[in-house]
Amino acid sequence: MLNKKRLSLLILMALSLPLAGCGGDSDDDSPPTAGTPPPEPPPSIVVDADPSSCSHVAGDGTAVVVGSGQGGDPAAPEPPSGYRLGYTAKYASKYMVVANTPLATKAGCDVLKAGGSAADAAIAVQAVLGLVEPQSTTIAGSAFMMYYDAATKTVTAYDGRETAPAAATGYYLRRQDQADAASPEPVPNARRSGRSIGVPGVMRMLEMAHEEHGKLAWNSLFDEGIRLADEGFRIPSRMGSALAGAANSLRLDADAVALYFDVNGNVKEAGDTLINAPYARTLRALAAQGADALHTGRIAQDIVDKAGQTVGADPARTPITPSLMTVDDLAAYQPKKRTPVCATYRDAYYVCSMSPPSSGGIAVAQTLGILENFDLSGYGPTGPLDEGGIPSVMGVHLVSEAERLAYADRDKYVADTDFVALPGLGVASMLDKSYLRSRSMLINTASSMGTAMPGVFDSATARLAVDRTVEYGTTHFSIVDTYGNVASVTSTVESSLGSYHMVNGFLLSNQLTDFSADPVDGSGNTIANRVEPGKRPRSTMAPTLVFRGTDAGDFLMATGSPGGGAIIQYVVKTVVGAVDWKLNAQQATSLVNFGAANSVNTNIDTSNTTLDTSGLISGLQALNHGINASAQSSGISTIIRVSKDGAPTLEGGVDPRREGLVLGNGAL
Repeated sequence: MLNKKRLSLLILMALSLPLAGCGGDSDDDSPPTAGTPPPEPPPSIVVDADPSSCSHVAGDGTAVVVGSGQGGDPAAPEPPSGYRLGYTAKYASKYMVVANTPLATKAGCDVLKAGGSAADAAIAVQAVLGLVEPQSTTIAGSAFMMYYDAATKTVTAYDGRETAPAAATGYYLRRQDQADAASPEPVPNARRSGRSIGVPGVMRMLEMAHEEHGKLAWNSLFDEGIRLADEGFRIPSRMGSALAGAANSLRLDADAVALYFDVNGNVKEAGDTLINAPYARTLRALAAQGADALHTGRIAQDIVDKAGQTVGADPARTPITPSLMTVDDLAAYQPKKRTPVCATYRDAYYVCSMSPPSSGGIAVAQTLGILENFDLSGYGPTGPLDEGGIPSVMGVHLVSEAERLAYADRDKYVADTDFVALPGLGVASMLDKSYLRSRSMLINTASSMGTAMPGVFDSATARLAVDRTVEYGTTHFSIVDTYGNVASVTSTVESSLGSYHMVNGFLLSNQLTDFSADPVDGSGNTIANRVEPGKRPRSTMAPTLVFRGTDAGDFLMATGSPGGGAIIQYVVKTVVGAVDWKLNAQQATSLVNFGAANSVNTNIDTSNTTLDTSGLISGLQALNHGINASAQSSGISTIIRVSKDGAPTLEGGVDPRREGLVLGNGAL
């Protein structure tokens, strides 16, 4: 494998059309000697020589290089906007990337253009996201990835979720001194303290996937991230807004101040050029040493030292409760391959999503398993479908009621299964068709149930604390490569800008606040999602793959979204939109977000202010739904394989509620 990847790196250096904008550390970037053709790539690597590939088509029809600063450059910062109008599905014949930041999309697309796999491209995307979308993700955070290997027709669930340090107990988030019942809570608060910082896992996870599915050399996949960090990029609007909103918390960290504030002490704004030299050095270390660079040695010690900070860098030296993480915790971290949560839908589709410690996959599969007992085909949206459409009252009612039932089971039963067993026979019991049919019979088409009770199994675990997380610190990207492999990845720093602790150019997450802060409930019952040493906090992330038929033989769709506890609703909406209502990838992604956790309120997204949802809302109220009509910041990234002009074609849709982009072979 190593020789193959070294050869692929030489090919990249010799190509007359190298990765656009890459700036690695090669000592010799001169072209081949005149008259000497570059070496032919091995048969296993397919390089795209089309110069227009991975370019964006501007409004006037011209191809624009993303990040070039040309007119129509989609990476140019724009004023913050809740919803971008005018998006239509994009098409490519060989490969495609959809991510929530244009520069990250471009980095992944260029890797695919050079013959890389979906696993290779995911690494390049993550490296750039940690730089240009720090409010959503970090190389010291976590991620889940669903990966489809087209050659073997197998799906693997990769788990790169953070873990709690070995010294943590059930009161880690509740008491400064875990052993003292009278000890005060962490300061300034649990999130801003070191106690929220988990042992990171995303780079270890990507390294594992690369070992199994990579085609290009690991150290070639960080070039674009290094170049952007060294040469600078213009701060996007969402990042600028996040920095402004968190200025006071960031001021407690000297590294964050040095990077994100100007010489006058003002936080940098959207459109300002940001150079992040420490991040470039970190990526160079990752390129050279692999994920060991973060988990052992100097950078690992720097992470532990920063997480252990006890006072702020502000003049008042604000006290900060330190983490108890050690370098041994970092060195011991292991990513995991999980059995994916897969189930048939309507005997025509096969849906695979993330397994615990995420609750998202089980909840998505349960919701669909309940919904297949209803004919949804006649309840699709109406109105301007390319701008989100207006869902029907009965469509929203049925989906929301099914979600209430799924969330009830999720809230009670699902946590890190390495520590807490699922009820009954596990996933098989929770997805049993007879069980889900019986749950569907609890839905009344004339009235909302309000809240649902969890199902009863042969055995039950301790009740979980209900998660009402609202987070803005997650992103999602979907990738299909030339070889037919697919990656659906949800990556997170948890809340926007994580714990606000910065080291070596990157932020540390606050992922441990996804645990219950208390180890027991008000009745003294043990809470399954409590903090325990080495445990992974429960998540709602649900990267999802859909196949035609009843197995993983015929790829149809990759999707997923950020959104905290609402991720399940965003994914279900998109899958139902594509499968039941025959919407294209952009229409299903743009479709008004709707759904419900196990609450009396049903969520109706109002981010697209050009749509009149008043009729939908009044119709749901007539069915006794409470309504939460607020703008929702999903970040859905969808790729569907369709037939276009008689040929298999990739169809991409990007969430108009964020700043993302679709790119692939040819200019899109």
